[in-house]
Amino acid sequence: MLQGGYQSVLEVRNRNEFRRELGQFTASMDFDTFSAITVVDHSLGRSDFIAIDNCPPGFKDALNDPMLGVRDPVMQHCKRQTVPIVWNQRTYVEQGVGELWEMQASYGYNNGICLALHLPEGRHFVLGMDRREALPADPGKLTRMVADVQLFAVHALDSALRVLLPPEQQLDKPHLTPRELETLRWTMDGKTAWEVGQILSITERTTVLHLGNAMRKLACNNKHQAVLKALRLGLIR
Repeated sequence: MLQGGYQSVLEVRNRNEFRRELGQFTASMDFDTFSAITVVDHSLGRSDFIAIDNCPPGFKDALNDPMLGVRDPVMQHCKRQTVPIVWNQRTYVEQGVGELWEMQASYGYNNGICLALHLPEGRHFVLGMDRREALPADPGKLTRMVADVQLFAVHALDSALRVLLPPEQQLDKPHLTPRELETLRWTMDGKTAWEVGQILSITERTTVLHLGNAMRKLACNNKHQAVLKALRLGLIR
């Protein structure tokens, strides 16, 4: 079953509701600011960037140079990897761009966590959360914080693409058969493939086949991702 704290972001209907969910989660994690960016790649190296954030006044004007992204070690990390990055002043100093940290730190961007999710069809989702205070020094607490941000990003991913992208850039919903939808519904309830087979009076092998087809149609790597995506698309409830 989905954790209650993440369910609401799956159900947002518009940009304002999505912004509210981002703000509430950011505050619950003791961060000050958030930035969520959807990216759609086109041919010839052209990409569309659609962002939603709660940046303080003047921050965007101060960092309005497009070349800053090329030099920013956090953005360069997210461009190439899906592993979250935990950053602070040292991250920038070690890359020889300490002045970038000084600039953003004056607006409260001293420490943070950022990650990117890279999807097929040239779509990407970047989520960052930032604050003035240092992140937990205890490795266990920091690992849990990173995991919570990462889990929220997974839940927020398709909602971001759904409410932030214009209609012409939306992907069509895949068509799943009734059996594929049934296997996803019971998987959502924590049933194993064997248990789903018993419930639906089919073999475990057939259940696995239906799950595999659903995963392929939804462009997901595992059954858990497929359940989440089917929920976000409104294919199952």
